[in-house]
Amino acid sequence: MTGFLLLDKPAGMTSFAATAKCRRLFATKKAGHTGTLDPMATGVLVAALGAATRFIDLLPSTEKAYRASFRLGETTDTLDRTGTVLSRSPVTCGKAEVSAALTAFRGEIMQVPPMYSALQQDGVRLYTLARQGIDVPREARPVTIASLELIAADEETNTYTIDVRCSAGTYIRALIGDLGAALGCGAVMTALRRTVANGQAIDDCHTFAAIEALEPDARGALLIPVERMLGYEGVTVSDAQATRFSNGGELALDRLRGTLSDGLYCVFAPDGRFLGVGEAKTQTGALYVKKNMTKDAAL
Repeated sequence: MTGFLLLDKPAGMTSFAATAKCRRLFATKKAGHTGTLDPMATGVLVAALGAATRFIDLLPSTEKAYRASFRLGETTDTLDRTGTVLSRSPVTCGKAEVSAALTAFRGEIMQVPPMYSALQQDGVRLYTLARQGIDVPREARPVTIASLELIAADEETNTYTIDVRCSAGTYIRALIGDLGAALGCGAVMTALRRTVANGQAIDDCHTFAAIEALEPDARGALLIPVERMLGYEGVTVSDAQATRFSNGGELALDRLRGTLSDGLYCVFAPDGRFLGVGEAKTQTGALYVKKNMTKDAAL
């Protein structure tokens, strides 16, 4: 089976384990995902199955959205409740101060990625180094917080919940850690749910229980076609052009229907079959194979 699955990942499972389970449930040899979720986190995980794995890096980058809860007065090495406690501090602020502090974190901000993350240093995942007690310098990177709202507060237990819309590559744990530092008492993330990723909302996601309740032959109906997830403008080619494109050959722009400008296009055979993604270059007058359903062809 080939396509993208919108999975509501359960807590306590790594993204790798979740996609491996998808591979078994859909009886396909290949599976991947478009963005890692922490094991403690739940919510939108877009899994690519079969030939869809070839197109993960061509999915348009979009904002992500999260609902996160945190507790003031504590810090951990992982920035969340699963880590080793590093410090505990008295909490002298409340809802008003937390709400006011959020202002500084809206818009474009600089953020240092946490050690417990999937980023790599010299080919090694940072979380692997962190588990060995190794801390390496990380450069702050610009991220965009499009919206950041306080939606729940319990001053007695010092627990709060926020809704966040942000650019890809934003670490909510780090955001909460920085917020705790700004408040002077520290903070740890206690829960995280991704509500939007790759333009897909949590309400459209499927749980493992719902998938397993279906007969194996019926599960394919849950998959989103590759071309629909990509969302690029489409161009239909002739039978001869379809054969050439599938074999990795470029197509002359002046022999295609319509006028193509520079950029990526979904390419279709006359019968509507999705062939892959091509990149038009007006300077050379050709549509080159970026990725196709039969094999990859580098430009």
